[in-house]
Amino acid sequence: MKIKSMTIKLDEALHTRVRNLADGKQRTSHWLMREAITQYVDREEKRARFYDDARRSWEHYQETGRYVKGDEALAWLDSWGTGEEKPTPECQSER
Repeated sequence: MKIKSMTIKLDEALHTRVRNLADGKQRTSHWLMREAITQYVDREEKRARFYDDARRSWEHYQETGRYVKGDEALAWLDSWGTGEEKPTPECQSER
């Protein structure tokens, strides 16, 4: 893995906060900022995938008119791991 350097400019107050937090965790400021950025990027990538999945689901519904009722889907999901799992709900169709 190739490591690249970036520079970040922080105002004095935030710089002090980062340093104090890093000191309290017995870590470097570099480690703390890298961890924060990694967590942020991971979360935003997951959010982007969620929105992409939702958009594709909506497009599929628009094309087919097929859907599963929310209460049936929740009841099915709630039954997972209970030993009495319910069957997959049937798709409904608007067409």
